[in-house]
Amino acid sequence: MTPLPRRQFIQGSALAAALASVGACATSHGDDDGPVTFEGTGPITWVQGKDNSGGKVQARIDEWNKAHPGEEVKLIELSAEADQQRTALVNAARINSNAYDVVSLDNVWVSEFAANRWVVELPQDELKNDDILEPVWKTGVYKDKLFAVPFVTDAPMMYYRKDFLAKAGVAVPKTWDEVKAAIDKVRALPEHKDIGGFGGQFAKYEGLTCCASEFIHTAGGGFYNDDAQVILDSTESATGLQWLIDGFAKGYIPKESLEWKEEDGRNAFESGDLLFYRQWPYQYANNKESLGTEKFDVAPLPSIDGKPFVSTLGGHNCAITKGSKNKATALKFVKWWINEESQRYQLKTQTLAPILGSLYEDPELLKEFPYLPILKKSLENAKSRPQAVYYGDVTAKIQDNIYPAIQQPGSRSAKDVIAALSNDLKKLEG
Repeated sequence: MTPLPRRQFIQGSALAAALASVGACATSHGDDDGPVTFEGTGPITWVQGKDNSGGKVQARIDEWNKAHPGEEVKLIELSAEADQQRTALVNAARINSNAYDVVSLDNVWVSEFAANRWVVELPQDELKNDDILEPVWKTGVYKDKLFAVPFVTDAPMMYYRKDFLAKAGVAVPKTWDEVKAAIDKVRALPEHKDIGGFGGQFAKYEGLTCCASEFIHTAGGGFYNDDAQVILDSTESATGLQWLIDGFAKGYIPKESLEWKEEDGRNAFESGDLLFYRQWPYQYANNKESLGTEKFDVAPLPSIDGKPFVSTLGGHNCAITKGSKNKATALKFVKWWINEESQRYQLKTQTLAPILGSLYEDPELLKEFPYLPILKKSLENAKSRPQAVYYGDVTAKIQDNIYPAIQQPGSRSAKDVIAALSNDLKKLEG
């Protein structure tokens, strides 16, 4: 089939409320290819990025295989790099391969795979669960139809060195101005005079898109409206980018973070070279082991100029490929992969953020993961990166325009950078 025109960029509006998960599915209706029947039982594959959990994913799949003889699931691991994962999935989809049955999609890939009908529409009434956080559920929706179901979500928090703040007599900051003041007070201590302030993932890769989007969204700016029109060129977007540029210009965001991906910043934080770190929840377990809870903690990311911080919504979704021969088994596996038992397992074994709101208030889980209420608040206020059919082009333009502006603060005004980026995005629409 012919891919959709680039004007059909952005994921459609949210679903109307659907029934909770029950019953068996009959068909799924795609716009171009007609109804898809969920038939065929037998072995299937689950395809995801490299498993860094030490075998925890395979252990969970082993439980399924033990309970479902004749419908065994084989784990296929792709590259650890997101771009390489996407390339492998796209190549398989373009030839309608039946080697991949259920695939893990970054939530910003859903629109592309749905628009090209590389994955099939899923039955909303069987998969919708009112306990799934609404912003998370929406990531699987394209043009009001469900093409993917979240199985893990993500949103950043602010990690801070509790021991350094205590030594400087500083309370945990709640605003960006308080963050800057805290950095100044800790730097006044002779042993921490050169400490990095507020770090993030500002290398020229996907992390930059996430971090820059947060400043723009927090200021009230945005990239597209619901009609797929570029709305970036606004005073609000320029204000948000200026906050970020000023952070680098005034030394509150360390220039070293221009080369940081997630683990680089974590290493700086754990070694005592960074006071605050914008990072995903997986780091909590690492910090707990390396530092102990007496030296660090987490807090909500700070408000800026009275505006609540708008986090970037991360996470991955399950989708069933068009080429799958055993779609009945695939659908059954998806239901099992997202159920409450699986969500608890992922959190407890891999510290992956659950999609179910009730788990963030579970007393047993709160004892082990005290940051869950902070994470839930971040998720509820989060916004996704642009869910574009040609997302790779969009994120590349964001990085190409914003990285030089933070690398050389003052070289261009935030207004000019936003105007240039807006123009680039409009060109992509054509």
